Amino acid sequence: MKFAKHPLHTKEDMVAGSYFPPWFSVAPMMECTDNHYRTVARLMSKHAWLWTEMIAAETIVYQEHNLDRFLAYSPDQHPIVLQIGGNNLDNLAKATRLANAYGYDEINLNCGCPSPKVAGHGCFGASLMLNPKFVGEAMSVIAANCDVPVSVKCRIGVDDHDSYEELCDFIYTVASQSPTRHFIIHSRKAMLNGISPADNRKIPPLKYEYFFGLLRDFPDLRFTINGGITHIDEVNTALRKGAHGVMIGRACYSNPWSVLGHVDSAVYGVPGTGLSRRQILERYQVYADNVLGKSGPNKPTLRTLVKPLLSFFFAEPGNGLWKRKADAAMQKCTTMKALLEETLDALPDRVLDALPSETLPPGEDIFAGVQDLLPPQYNSLEEIILCA
Repeated sequence: MKFAKHPLHTKEDMVAGSYFPPWFSVAPMMECTDNHYRTVARLMSKHAWLWTEMIAAETIVYQEHNLDRFLAYSPDQHPIVLQIGGNNLDNLAKATRLANAYGYDEINLNCGCPSPKVAGHGCFGASLMLNPKFVGEAMSVIAANCDVPVSVKCRIGVDDHDSYEELCDFIYTVASQSPTRHFIIHSRKAMLNGISPADNRKIPPLKYEYFFGLLRDFPDLRFTINGGITHIDEVNTALRKGAHGVMIGRACYSNPWSVLGHVDSAVYGVPGTGLSRRQILERYQVYADNVLGKSGPNKPTLRTLVKPLLSFFFAEPGNGLWKRKADAAMQKCTTMKALLEETLDALPDRVLDALPSETLPPGEDIFAGVQDLLPPQYNSLEEIILCA
């Protein structure tokens, strides 16, 4: 299926010349992938693509004179993607124009969040998948107001609108009516009947066959797979099977050392950062104490700055004791340096000073047999008319 090349498509080449492609991305997660977490993540991986939390276009517009609070980030965080949400074309245009000055490497429209606060009442997020023509128009507006590639992150369907043909109609409409050439596909549908975002990550079944069907049926587009992937070996399996990129969310937050610590070497085939946990903590401590209280009294707080570290020692000896000591230390310590000095004796030196292991146990082939499950090939309505 061929799509006419839009003049803005050449923006992708600019990014590709500066960084490795987004073979691995850290998913946007509300109240998780903030500046503090991204600082820790970049100390573990030089090349993973980092994403902001979703920021509503209205927030950017209404906070025009306070934008650093929402959009500023360290240059070390490149490559980085800004995800915005919204359903008002004027606000999306203005928000993109304002954000463009911050030099993000890609701007993404959220069409996948199932949160009732976002997608409920016909608002935005996953509910936008029910209106692909609007999404195409929105993506054209976003692209016209920025200097970087644009993308859409979506589910494979919404509620009862979950057939492969409906997913393809959405992709085809958006791609044919805008310069969007990159889609990040969460391989579960969204259920907007009131279940929680957490349940939306577990209850709807994964249908990887839909993702691989898109690779087959839209060869001129790029697709990143998301959902249910937790292991670096699974990342490489997906890439070998044709995925243009892989996105991991919760595993990057709940067990960052095991995942991000191996991205550069195992996915990109280049040396990692070469930093031990102790060295990462030393560098993060300098950052944390520099920003502590910078946004006003107790903003950010020490507790906020410690949050990205709470899974840093996942499954390691001393992890539980360290977290208990850190919780107690947050009641009296006023700097990150003081907190670390008071708590790190809970962890063995071999945990603090070790580098990510050079070998990883093989993961399960979660895509086994997917080629046997591929849905029938998609033909757009336009093609059907032309063939009639």
